[in-house]
Amino acid sequence: MTACAIEAAADGEGAARPSKFTITADGAYAARLAGSGDALYAERWTLDGPEPYAVPLPLDQPEDPDAQVLPLADGRVLICRRAGDRLTFSLLYPTGPRTGELFLGAVESDAELVLLPPSPDGTCAYAMAVGPYTTELWLVAGGEFGPERVADIKGACTGGVWLDRTGRMIALDRRLDDGPLKAVAVDLERGGEVTPLLQITEESDDRLLLADPDSGLLLIGSDAPSPGRERLGWGVLGSTRPVRFPDCLDPADTAVSPFAVQPGQVLLPESCSVALRMDAGAGSWVGMWTPTSKRLAQLAAPAGWLDGTGVWTPQGTLRLPYATAAAPCGVAALEVPPAPPEPAPVVEPCRPVPLQQAPLPGGRTPDVKAR
Repeated sequence: MTACAIEAAADGEGAARPSKFTITADGAYAARLAGSGDALYAERWTLDGPEPYAVPLPLDQPEDPDAQVLPLADGRVLICRRAGDRLTFSLLYPTGPRTGELFLGAVESDAELVLLPPSPDGTCAYAMAVGPYTTELWLVAGGEFGPERVADIKGACTGGVWLDRTGRMIALDRRLDDGPLKAVAVDLERGGEVTPLLQITEESDDRLLLADPDSGLLLIGSDAPSPGRERLGWGVLGSTRPVRFPDCLDPADTAVSPFAVQPGQVLLPESCSVALRMDAGAGSWVGMWTPTSKRLAQLAAPAGWLDGTGVWTPQGTLRLPYATAAAPCGVAALEVPPAPPEPAPVVEPCRPVPLQQAPLPGGRTPDVKAR
C-alpha cells in the first residue's frame, strides 16, 4: 500500500516547486511531472523490472504546474488539466518517438478537484470535486462513456484511502458543517453509500491515513489523546479493540507521516512493517515500525529521495524512488534493521545474610537463639 507524496524538484530559478510522485497500488508503475521551469511534461517510471527506468511523455505544449498525473496498471498515465471552468482528462502513452494522447472527456466544475490515489484494480481512476457543503466523486478513467459522476456526498471531504483490493470501498475524511473531521467508508457500487468508519470520541478529529486490506491494519491520525494536536495511532479494521497511540510514534519536534504498509501479511496486522516519513529542521529521513515493536527505527534516506514515497515488498524490503543529476531514475532498497537485543535484567550483587537478619514475609526476622 502506497501513498502520494511531495518531491522537491528544482526549477530554472533554483527554487523548489511541489510535484506529486504517485505509485500504482501494485508498485509496478509511477508517474510525476518532470522537467524544469516552464518546460514540464509527464514522466512514467517502470519499477517492477530488473532495473527501474523512466519514459518522458512530452507533448507539443508544456504542461501546467497544476496538472495532475496518475499511473495506471497498463503503463498509461492519466493527466488532468484545468482550462477555465473545465477539467479535461486524457491518457498518455509512448508510441515510437512520440507521445500518444487519448482524450477521455471533460468535467465542468469550478470546485477544487483532486485525483484520488490509484485504484487497486489498476484500470479505474477517480477524482474528488470538493465544495463547501458537498463532495462529488467522479469516475474519470475506466468507464464506458467518459467521465461519470458516481456519488454525491454530504460535507467537505479530504484524504482518500482504499479499503479493499477490488476498488469498491474507499475511506474519505469528512467534515459536516463546522463539526469534527471523521473518516467514513464510501461504497462505490451502491451509489456512494456512506457509513461511519472512525469515531474515537465525539469531538475528536479522526483521519484514516493508510490501510492494508490484507491484514486489516489501519494507520490513524487523531487528536483524541492530545486535544488540539494530532497523534499517530493504529488499529485493525473490524476489531473491537481501541486505537493505540504508541509513544515511539510521537517523537519531540518531528512530524511523522506513514506512507507505505507491508502487504501480504494476511490476518497478521501486528506483524506488518510500516514506512514513515520523518520531518524536522534537519531535513527528512525514513522511519520503520511494526505494531509489535516499542521502537521506531530511523534510517537515512537515499540522496534525491522523492520524499514520502515508496513501496514494500511482501518479503519486507522497502523500495524508495530517488532522482539525482547522476541517477535521474533510481530505486534504493532498505531492509528492516534487526531489533536490538533486549537489555539483560539488572541483578544486584548477592552477599550472604546472617540468618537472624534474613527477612521473612511481612517484614519479620527469624527468632534464632544462640546455642
